Amino acid sequence: MRAIIIGAGRGSRLEHLTEEVPKTMVEVVGRPMLDHILDALAFAGFSRDRIVFISGYRAEVVESRYPGLTYVRNEGWEQNNILLSLLCARDLMADGFVSTYADIVYTPEVARDVAASPHDVTLGCDTAWRRRYKGRSQHPETDAEKLIADGSRVTRLSRHIPSEEASGEFIGVMKVGPRAVPQFLQSFDEAAEKYRGGPFREGRTWEKAYLIDFLQHRLEAGDEMHRADTDGGYMEIDTLEDRGLADTWWRERGG
Repeated sequence: MRAIIIGAGRGSRLEHLTEEVPKTMVEVVGRPMLDHILDALAFAGFSRDRIVFISGYRAEVVESRYPGLTYVRNEGWEQNNILLSLLCARDLMADGFVSTYADIVYTPEVARDVAASPHDVTLGCDTAWRRRYKGRSQHPETDAEKLIADGSRVTRLSRHIPSEEASGEFIGVMKVGPRAVPQFLQSFDEAAEKYRGGPFREGRTWEKAYLIDFLQHRLEAGDEMHRADTDGGYMEIDTLEDRGLADTWWRERGG
């Protein structure tokens, strides 16, 4: 099994901090976000030679600083989004994979629990997610990638889920086991054929689809997905405001 870091984007809402480096290289809690992610993946059992980095904006910066990783370039990073970026690494998915967003920081236990899950598809979930939205003016709760679950089984994923109904927030860390990869890729290809160049879900085109759009598409088709929880051991850094709040969030985090 490999780990795949989806890190092609610039992160324009971090303004001057990403003029020379991609978003994942911005320092949070004293270190680049990518360093935190690599440490978490190592704790989950992934050596550097089993980690794939999907690069795009200022790819050479990451590639020169982390020579031990495998790189796949998303040449269309300015025109596409998380879902299509992830699938740039499809040729390296056959043995199963754990994927992660690159603009997040999470405790090593999150990566371990997602990777070790006995289920074919497992999503990392922060059950204490709402605490990070207090005082967060540039990224409201309506932007959170919320999920609803029945026990551990995920039943719905959407930004439009009312906050009080959500079981937690999808943190962008996902496992797709080897048995599930063929169906995952076949479903992607079928959806691409049907929706390419047009609307997909929630007003977004296929090219601009988020990962949760595709996961909800698969839930509606009958796929089974489960969650692995953290009680606050996660944060997303999307704006300058988020970076300013990060030290407090991390100091006050839960499990």
